[in-house]
Parts: sequence; structure tokens; C-alpha cells
Amino acid sequence: MENIQILDKSFKIYLTEKDITNRVAELAHQINVTHKGEEIVVVGILNGCFMFASDLFKQLDLQCRISFLKLASYQGTQSTGKIRQLIGLNEDIKEKTVIILEDIIDTGITMEHIINQLNAYNPSDIKIATLLFKPEAFQKDFPIDYTGFEIPDKFIVGYGLDYNGLGRNLRQIYQIK
Repeated sequence: MENIQILDKSFKIYLTEKDITNRVAELAHQINVTHKGEEIVVVGILNGCFMFASDLFKQLDLQCRISFLKLASYQGTQSTGKIRQLIGLNEDIKEKTVIILEDIIDTGITMEHIINQLNAYNPSDIKIATLLFKPEAFQKDFPIDYTGFEIPDKFIVGYGLDYNGLGRNLRQIYQIK
């Protein structure tokens, strides 16, 4: 499908399933090489990262555990700027390398909150892997270690990302028209 309609918004295809699959495999390879011999804890940020986390985690050739945090900062197509933690961490990350998996980083406000929260548990290192990054919207000063795609500051949906709860199940990523 080249174009789709979700509620009152129209979207056009932006990244194909093949583009996403290939890039996730490349990111997994980078992580495998960089962290060879380490035990890592992957922390996925729900809800949006569930597809990315699943696809990436299956390709990690390391000793690794996975846990999830659920935070909310979006309403409709706009960030509210306010972050609420809904589900907490359930793995011991003390003195371990943590790789945070995020579906998308735009302003960086949510990720900064997550980094600060995780640092309180004394991990040996925190790395960030995001499928999508909007450099035009980014307002913070922390490194993003693994980036799938840099994209323009336009609203997108699919492959875990939603518009008012819909569209997460799409295998491709669509951009608002």
C-alpha cells in the first residue's frame, strides 16, 4: 500500500519493510561486534519499540536479557513535553551495559528522562539504539550510539509507531501527507 488513511490523517509510504529489515540487521551486527563478550541488558521503551525490539533482539549473538519501560509523552501527533512512567524496570542493571531501544527520538526529552532514571541503578554503561532519529527536532546533548534512520521532522506511523493507538501493526513506516 503506497497511501493509507488512519482516522482523519493521510499517510504515504516512507520506509519499506525491506528497508527496515535490512537496517535492523545492520544495527544488530554493530551491537554484536561492539559488545562481543559482554553481558548486556536491553531495555525497550514501550509501546512503540516492541517490533524493533523483537526484530533486533532475535539477532543479538550475545549474553543478554531484556526488560521494558513504558513511558508516555505523546497525545495525537504532538509531544506533550510531560513524561509519565507507567511500567518500571524489572532487571538488575548494576555494573552492566544497558542498551536502551527506542522506536524514535525527536526532541530527546523522553530519552533524557530515561537515562537519568537508569543512572540511579549504577549501570557500567548506557548506550542508546533508536530505529528513527529526527535531528531537526533534537534539543538535548547526549550521544545516540546506534541510529537506524535519520528522518525529517514529520509525523510517522507504522512498525510499532501509532496515531492515536492505530497503525502500530503496519509492516512499513508511513509519513503524514
